[in-house]
Amino acid sequence: MGQVITVAQQKGGSGKTTLAANLAVALTRDGASVALLDTDPQGSLGRWFMARREAGIEDMEFSTASAWGVSYECEKLKKLHDFVLVDTPPKVDADLRPALRESDLVIVPVAASQVDVWATESVLDLARRERRTAMVVLNRAKAGTRVLADVTEAIAALDAIQAETVIGNRVAYAETLGHGRGVLERGKGAWTAEIRGLTDEVRAHLS
Repeated sequence: MGQVITVAQQKGGSGKTTLAANLAVALTRDGASVALLDTDPQGSLGRWFMARREAGIEDMEFSTASAWGVSYECEKLKKLHDFVLVDTPPKVDADLRPALRESDLVIVPVAASQVDVWATESVLDLARRERRTAMVVLNRAKAGTRVLADVTEAIAALDAIQAETVIGNRVAYAETLGHGRGVLERGKGAWTAEIRGLTDEVRAHLS
């Protein structure tokens, strides 16, 4: 039976879809069977998947679901795949709970701003109420800035697992996403260690 990884954050623009897509590519490259489940009405992960198919890459399964259908889709996909990656809408309400209930790990991306840290608290609270493990990932970070230092300190006080890997604010993430790819498919760069490191941390928490 496969494992479910849900990417959730109340605030838009945190990079949920980017992380979900890049983790999916990394896991696939590791030899795992991966399915994507897009529960966000904006459908960004679905657009990424279709761009990938149009480029001739057919190495994942894709499905969509509204809140009430998440449990059914997860159960179905888990039987056929090693990992199911769930992208969720940028909000925290009753609609998010079915995805959290199905999750073996909840990834909460936090862009480097205090507003994003505040938005994270409600996601973590909901994950705790559903008794699910959550991992906060600092995303779109600009190294050496004061705001990054402040946000890192604020995250440390949140009573949640914090990923050691920090994802940088790099053009490569946006460029590859638009072409249905992950950064690991672009060739080596600073992003290689970031996505490989995060994937290793995710797998360690799921093992």
